[in-house]
Amino acid sequence: MENRNKLEVGVQALGRNIRVSAIKMRRITDRIRGCSYEEALVLLESMPYKACYLISQLVLSAAANASTNLGLKKSDLFISEARVDNSTYPKRFRPRAQGRGYPIKKPTCEVTIKSNSRFAVKIKK
Repeated sequence: MENRNKLEVGVQALGRNIRVSAIKMRRITDRIRGCSYEEALVLLESMPYKACYLISQLVLSAAANASTNLGLKKSDLFISEARVDNSTYPKRFRPRAQGRGYPIKKPTCEVTIKSNSRFAVKIKK
């Protein structure tokens, strides 16, 4: 097998146990995947969903990680991966007829935002 000569320079931000269903988050992350940093923020501000604020905070966090840890410019970043996974369901019970309890599942999700620089660094071993 060949060794890969390309090293991807990128950072990520991870949000865990976000109290929104994964389906509602995916319709937003599908729109920003592959966009530049500035374009993603503009798209998130213009969409009318509650989850847009949560995702914009993750995009800002990933950009801050890139500038602080790797010294990358925010203008050179783009969203390379935006992934939403199901997380645990907190369960609550509501009273129902004839003394029965009815379970209510409250969905949560985990969101991973990975951003890379447009100028990839090539390192040969």
